[in-house]
Amino acid sequence: MLYELILSLRLLLTQPKILGASSALLASHSINLENRWDDQFVNDVFKDNILLTLYYLDNKINDKTQIDWGKINQPLKVEFTLKPTETFAFHENTLKEYSDNLVKTTNSHFIGSEGFRNSGHLIGDGVCHLASLMYWVAKDAGLETYNPSDHNFAKINEIPKEYGSGILSPNPLGNLYIINNLEKPVTFSFDFDGKNLTVAVVTQ
Repeated sequence: MLYELILSLRLLLTQPKILGASSALLASHSINLENRWDDQFVNDVFKDNILLTLYYLDNKINDKTQIDWGKINQPLKVEFTLKPTETFAFHENTLKEYSDNLVKTTNSHFIGSEGFRNSGHLIGDGVCHLASLMYWVAKDAGLETYNPSDHNFAKINEIPKEYGSGILSPNPLGNLYIINNLEKPVTFSFDFDGKNLTVAVVTQ
């Protein structure tokens, strides 16, 4: 009797959460943007670059002159949708086999002229954390993915090592590719509450 109760509870918890008449949550993971790196300065650079990427992704800004760091660090919600067979790439420089159905990128190149900050090691440091979070969620949602460059050269707090994604523009191999191989559209939802960033994939 107890075993059956435990089994029923497990099945309930592993079922997609119904969000509406025709929507279901496929996967969701969160990271704390105050825990990107042990050094506070480096952590803040990572955090700013992650949030700036989301602003470019959502077309809230188009160039460096539009950046308001005080606003960028406020709570934020962003989303985009992939129809069946459509592809997302983290930046526009893609491998040929992923270019035909490419419909969405972050619209950025993670460079100083776009306003990305320098940690002392690399301009744009931190965007790999966002890519890795997306890769983790996409894999758990059952989407087709290709992550050519791992991130084994450095830890990414709160993300399992196997989901580390190394991003380097303009190298097509320093990219992340996500393809909607499902029969329904899927929406990637990004929710920053001022401290934690949650990425979720929802079916339409």
